[in-house]
Amino acid sequence: MSAHHRVIVGLSGGVDSAVAALLLLERGAEVQGLFMANWEEDDDGYCTAARDFQDARGVAEVLGIPLHRVDFSCEYRDRVFAHFLDEYAAGRTPNPDVACNREIKFGLCLEHARRLGGERFATGHYARLRAGPGGVELHKGADPGRDQSYFLHGIERTALAAIEFPVGELPKDEVRERARRAGLAVHDKPDSTGICFIGERPFRQFLARYIADTPGTIETPAGERLGTHHGLAFYTLGQRGGLEVGGRVGHTGGAWYVARKDPARNALIVVQGHDHPLLLSRALRTGPVNWLSTERQEPFTAAVKVRYRQEDQPARVTPLAGGGVHVGFDHAQRAVAPGQYAVLYDGSRCLGGGVIESTEPAADSEPAFPTAATSR
Repeated sequence: MSAHHRVIVGLSGGVDSAVAALLLLERGAEVQGLFMANWEEDDDGYCTAARDFQDARGVAEVLGIPLHRVDFSCEYRDRVFAHFLDEYAAGRTPNPDVACNREIKFGLCLEHARRLGGERFATGHYARLRAGPGGVELHKGADPGRDQSYFLHGIERTALAAIEFPVGELPKDEVRERARRAGLAVHDKPDSTGICFIGERPFRQFLARYIADTPGTIETPAGERLGTHHGLAFYTLGQRGGLEVGGRVGHTGGAWYVARKDPARNALIVVQGHDHPLLLSRALRTGPVNWLSTERQEPFTAAVKVRYRQEDQPARVTPLAGGGVHVGFDHAQRAVAPGQYAVLYDGSRCLGGGVIESTEPAADSEPAFPTAATSR
């Protein structure tokens, strides 16, 4: 990027995007800020959009840059939140951050940045972009504890050429220190957590606003009834807390974990033991892959993540008819949840990823059981 090119920075009100803008200014870019409001304010105290906007204004004032504001709340509900609810209602476990990045941040917001005259659009994500023989490549952030490439794998490949991730080369503590030295009040602001743009809140209570309770039985794999669940939508595979089945007579194997969902009978199947065989999968299948590299036609080896912050898992990846892939792991994986994403890597490079549609049990966990995806 040459000096004096206009770059629009998505200012969220947090320290990462603030330092992204600071670094671009130091490189000589013409920087403008853009704050996205993507969730209507509510009265329960969990939505922080108003406070975040004031923090973004403070950053813009200190840096001496213009700040624009845009409201995508309707689009967020239609393109991200509606799908989020549909997936939970179907018994799956969606990841709205991936859809939010694809549809809102690097979809609508990128388009808006272009309308503001931006030649590039930057955010505070911890990821890196590199020029490769086939075009711009997405790579993991330099700080392994902060890498966010998992959440970025779903964006359009063509968008990579118009994006900047200025903090991708830095560790978090250096980002905070640079913000402190620059006099930015957000230098010690806590990181945002929870659902993209909605914030951190009691999850089951929030979901219950939109999905009705559908009580059913909690059972062992042998069919023994242990209790009653509130609805399959409120549980995810591998979950331990909130089952209310502890201390059952005749069961001394420790904590209970969600092993599968049986939508046909509205039953939640639980097992004892963190690494019970029924929690393990040797393989999975995805829906159509969003390729950030040349689409593969032949089987290949790759590292795969099935959840954020998971260490790379070696696997054999086989392309399937319809655009998905079959992923066979070298080592069985615990609590692989349909609706989440399998993201493929070659070293630090993110190749792309797709939604997990079904799983195959580990060899010692037969008989196979249906997933929420295959039961729909």
